[in-house]
Order: sequence, then structure tokens, then C-alpha cells
Amino acid sequence: MSEALQENLKRLEGFLERFRGSTLEHFIDGKPERGDSGNTFTNTTPTDNGPINEVAAGNAHDIDTAAKSARAAFADWQAVPGAERRKLLHNIADAIVQRADEIALLESFDTGQPLRFMSQAANRGAENFRFFADRAPGARSGLALPAEAHLNYTIRQPIGAVGVITPWNTPFMLSTWKIAPALAAGCTVVHKPAEWSPLTAYVLAEICHEAGLPPGVLNSVQGFGESAGKALTEHPDISAIAFVGESHTGSLIMQQGAMTLKRVHFELGGKNPVIVFDDADLDRALDAVTFMIYSLNGERCTSSSRLLVQASIYDEFVARVAERTRRIKVGHPLDPATEVGPLIHPRHLDKVLNYIKIAEREGADIAIGGARADVHADGNYFLPTLLTGCERTMRIAQEEIFGPVLTAIPFQDEREAIDIANDVAYGLAGYAWTRDLGRAHRLGRALDAGMIWINSENNRHLPAPFGGMKASGMGRDGGDYSFDFYMETKNVCVAYDTHSVPSMGK
Repeated sequence: MSEALQENLKRLEGFLERFRGSTLEHFIDGKPERGDSGNTFTNTTPTDNGPINEVAAGNAHDIDTAAKSARAAFADWQAVPGAERRKLLHNIADAIVQRADEIALLESFDTGQPLRFMSQAANRGAENFRFFADRAPGARSGLALPAEAHLNYTIRQPIGAVGVITPWNTPFMLSTWKIAPALAAGCTVVHKPAEWSPLTAYVLAEICHEAGLPPGVLNSVQGFGESAGKALTEHPDISAIAFVGESHTGSLIMQQGAMTLKRVHFELGGKNPVIVFDDADLDRALDAVTFMIYSLNGERCTSSSRLLVQASIYDEFVARVAERTRRIKVGHPLDPATEVGPLIHPRHLDKVLNYIKIAEREGADIAIGGARADVHADGNYFLPTLLTGCERTMRIAQEEIFGPVLTAIPFQDEREAIDIANDVAYGLAGYAWTRDLGRAHRLGRALDAGMIWINSENNRHLPAPFGGMKASGMGRDGGDYSFDFYMETKNVCVAYDTHSVPSMGK
């Protein structure tokens, strides 16, 4: 064990001390709540699957309490001037930065994500709050739409109390990505975090209220999707649901919210292509290809999990990917040298291992990896994996694995690359590497995905729209696109008293 790892584990224990031997509670109406049933579940670390703490298992009664709290707080919160909301959200961002070390260590240990990536989790979360804070004063602004005899203008108003359901892969950042614009818009929130990564959701609620957020504006209910999550999506006091997660779950949420006509925003799964043409800068492409599948343990919706390489350079480029993959450091997530940590949960590890069996049955070659990593016998460690000899119709080329598994497929020309790239149920992201400017723009138009990066890895620009097509979701985050979801747009039409008013019965 390196000295750096020992030091990080020591600092982690300082932050975990208050959670050990106690139950992680909900946060409702501005204070911790044990919950209605008193039932709990055990939160474990993927490093060795040992227990971290007990967590309150929320039920429909807890969700009802939180939803009523959010609904009651909405009238006052929406009336807070945008400039005041801006100041408060900046205060939250400041508080997040002050606890950045705690957030990073807790999240890394709770999820298995390497500290080298989670070290920026708090800063990115704070950036989300600052970005939307600065837009709060203008959130209600609209357009002037003059006509010959009338003035039309639009205004926006917050939709009400909303539900936010977030995943376990980068939970803190993704929670702020959803919650910050909701608060900036004037909505109140009930947050249901993933049961496999509960720690930083509680920390976020705690931070927000210590920074001055009024009681009931942000409520957090821990628990399972089939109980707490379902109750949230069906609750009549919740006007909208923002969900990040798996595509099948998204379809269930849509069904559950249908009876109350909920607005929904889904960021779902992906099977994203990265297309490498023979005229590309292959050194830069190699960096991006390996980073976008193996960083964050491959557990990211925007990972480029399908590598499409032009046939003329396929053997050479894939050999370079294999060599890079072989050298990736797998280890404890709190070790600064670790590039890939353990997968989130034994069930998820089993899912990824099962896809390796599927690959073998389908006739693919396991060029690198394909097995558990020898780090800790009780942990969920898995080797970064490269699959070759693949065809576009194989399940490993069609289904989201959500792990550090890359499927390589050759193509002949631009038309075939586009056909293969689009031949999946998903449409979240696409990546392409080429020096041909015309081809770059043609790909941007032709690829069936909500986001396209040309000659780049996933580069996050906060004003830009973020979201997918097909089974990858609906709606967009980022900039004003977030406000389009959390706010209603109204049109006001005022006559100049110059037009002829129709009459009847004179």
C-alpha cells in the first residue's frame, strides 16, 4: 500500500466517522428524518464489499412527507427575487468548495471511481451551481413578439415541485446538474439518489440548508427505486420528473407518471460510437478513444464503447489501443496512481462478466482483459477489456455494457461508418476523428445522436444542450434548455385598441 493511499484512507476515516454506527437519514423540510418504517439497508464499498453504514429505506409515506414539504415551500420560494436566489446559490457553491476534499473521498470510496476523477467532483458541482445562479435573475425573461394590432410577449414561471432521480456513477456532479437549475428557476425539489451511492446526496442537502436554503426547498429521500422512486414518480404533488439512468427504467417512469400527466426529462443509456478515419490525427484519437471508454471505470452514459476504425488502419490502430489498454493501472480508488477502480456493485460486476461470456459465444476475440482484476479478492475489480473480431449485429455491439469494455469494428468508407454508428437503439453521443472538414460537418448532420464531438473527447460546455435521441432519452440540459424543462412559458397578448373586435347579437 502506497503512502499516498494510506494518507487518503486516514483522511477518509475522519469524514466517515459520523456515518459509522448510525443510520444515514433522509433530509426533509430542512432537517434529518429517520423515516416512517424505520427500515434500513446496508451501504457497502466496492473496494471489498464491506459495510460503510446503514441507510434509511424510504417508503411512500416518506415521499409523501417530502412532496408535501416541497409543495408547501414552493409559493414562497418562487417569489424570492432572482437576484436573491443568485446570491444563495453562490453561497451553496462556496460551501461545496469548502468541503471538496470530503466530497471527493466519500464519493470515491462509495462508488469505486478513482480519486483522480472524483477529485474534481465538488468543483464541477460548484460550477453547476454558479452557472445557473448567474442565470436566476433572468430565468423568467421571455420574448417580445409584436404584431400589427397587438403586442405579444412571453414570460416564464417555475413549474412547481419536481422530482429528481440520479444515478450512482458520478452522483454528486449529476445531482447538482439537475438540482441547481431547478432551484435557480424557482422550483422546489424532492431528490431520490441511487441506493448504491447514498453518501454525497445527504452531504449536498446538508450543505444547501447550512448555506441558507429555506426548509422544504430541497428534500432528499433515500431508498430503492421500486418503492421510494415509484412513489415519487406517481405522487400528485410532483409536477415533473428529471431522471438519469437506464433506458428501461426510464420507460417505467414514463408509465408511472402518466396518470398525473407529469412532464419528464430523461438522460438514459448509450452505445456511443467513436469513428476513426484514416486521415485522423491518430495520436490524439488514441488518447481520446482510451480515455472515453476506460475513465470513470467505463461507467458513464457518454462513453465511446464502440470503436469504428477505417479498414486501412484497423490493425495498426487497434494494436495501439490494445497496448494502451494493457498498461492501464487498476487498483484501489483512493490510490492516486489508480486509473480504473472497482465496479460499483457485485451485481453490476456480474453483468459485465456475463457480457464477456456473450462475446465468447458470439465469436468475438478477447484481445485484452475480459476477467476480474487481481487487486482484492472481495472487491469488484475488472480488467479494462478490448474485444476484436466483432460484428455490428452482436449483442456486445448493440447493448449497453456500462463497464470498461470496448468493442472494435472495422468499416470501409464514410457511408458504412454512418450506417454502423446509427444501427443501435441508442442515440446519446457520437465521436469522430477526421481532418476532412466537409466530412466532419456531414457526420454532425448524419449521426443519430443528441451530441456529436469532432476531433475531441466529451468536452462539457455548460450553455450547450446535453441530451440524447431514441432510447437515450428526451429533453435537454444546459443553459436555457434546463429552464425549458423546469419552467412553463406563457404568452401575454395586449391589444393596441386599434383592431376591429368581432361582435355577435347586436
